[in-house]
Amino acid sequence: MDELISLSQKALGQIPASVAVPCYDRGALRAGIVHIGLGNFHRAHQAWYTHRLMQMGLAQDWAIIGAGVRPGDSAMRDRLLAQDCLTTLIELDPAGKSAEVTGAMVDFLVVEEDNAALIARMAQADIRIVSLTVTEGGYYLNPETGDLDLHHDDIRNDAERPETPRTAFGAMVAALHLRRAQGRGPFTCLSCDNLQGNGDILRRTVTGLARLSDPGLADWIEAACSFPNSMVDCIVPATGAREIALVRSLGIADAAPVTHEKYRQWVIEDDFCAGRPDWEQVGAVFTADVHTYETMKIRILNGGHQMICGAGELLSLDTIAACMAHEGIRAMFRKIASTEIAPHVPAVPAMSALDYIDLIDARFANPEIRDTTRRVAFDGSSRHAGFLVPSIKDGLARGAPVEGLALVSALWARYCLGQREDGTGVEANDPLWPALQKAAMAAQTDPAAWLENVPIYHEVKDAPQFSGAFCRWYALLASQGANHVIRMYSGLPCE
Repeated sequence: MDELISLSQKALGQIPASVAVPCYDRGALRAGIVHIGLGNFHRAHQAWYTHRLMQMGLAQDWAIIGAGVRPGDSAMRDRLLAQDCLTTLIELDPAGKSAEVTGAMVDFLVVEEDNAALIARMAQADIRIVSLTVTEGGYYLNPETGDLDLHHDDIRNDAERPETPRTAFGAMVAALHLRRAQGRGPFTCLSCDNLQGNGDILRRTVTGLARLSDPGLADWIEAACSFPNSMVDCIVPATGAREIALVRSLGIADAAPVTHEKYRQWVIEDDFCAGRPDWEQVGAVFTADVHTYETMKIRILNGGHQMICGAGELLSLDTIAACMAHEGIRAMFRKIASTEIAPHVPAVPAMSALDYIDLIDARFANPEIRDTTRRVAFDGSSRHAGFLVPSIKDGLARGAPVEGLALVSALWARYCLGQREDGTGVEANDPLWPALQKAAMAAQTDPAAWLENVPIYHEVKDAPQFSGAFCRWYALLASQGANHVIRMYSGLPCE
């Protein structure tokens, strides 16, 4: 192989011709967006849509400034700044791979405990959108009420010390306080996380936090800012040694490449108080009915991930594609999705719920995407609550089956014991891992203890149809193992 080209603005002209590079003048770009939580998904999704507009000569004043609020974000900042905030995106598809270098991001703010640099930059008039990917569990929601958890130490800090906030939301409140005082107007607050009604949740979080310290500011934010709901979709694995080697095989030394599937979808409410890029020109869908799209995606894709990852982890299958190559897990996914989820999911234009199951089946099975079961299983306490429990509630309300969803909950409870069936250990994989492990240990002698001690089940734990099925499946898993039980549920011959 020829000598590797270290990714940088200066080196773009040396990038192999097989890899597309920005054709716009990055030095002339002007900032318009601050994005908080700048990981792989953002760079493969929102930043890609913005980059594609820039390739058309559009959105030149909508460049992205990255930001983070966790100490660990500093490592990503260092990697990206060292390569002028450029990213190599590698599309992995069974038909072949392709790559491009994207350049919509132009800076990454210093990560500070008091978020001073982030607040100051968001307060500038050129920033018209503040977007976030902080994960489903990053919104400080009370799992029983869905409202802001007022007792969390970080929220209490931001309420008592609003000038030096710890959270992304506290920083947004502080920036909006400065903009209001200086007559600079509001910005749009855009959640890109997998939460149903993510804009509504972000509105409640930001205004609720503001109201704790400045009710007048909260009223102004409520009236002036916009919080569009959105649905985002693209499978984007974490970057590891394999991905680094893959980008090097293209002749590029990129310390933070991103691999992704070919499929992308972004559905957004057109509610932007200070303007927006014309993302619809590169495939985004603007609609007043985001809810229907996100219901289908969250219930079947995100819910589907949770259906299979617990089983995969227990059976030591390290990727989602490996789970789908397992006859029993694939059959379980299709049976639960088609009989216990699809009946409660309305169609979207040109796509029924059953057709969507076929699409997701193929996407999950893509052997080129090395999406680990551990990554997908992370933060199950938030993901089961947001992606699976709503289907359980719908099934119970309509007298429909919930047997398979109870099995998935039992598989997760077994996973939270921290040991796979081959005897290997599971390292902590949830912000609430100690509490989950305690509940999982109690479930070994009384399976119902899991439902009693994991708050996400508070609305369904007393329903005999669900709790009875959960306890039955849990006992079978303990005595006969995941592979046998999954095949039994799926109607396959038990090995």
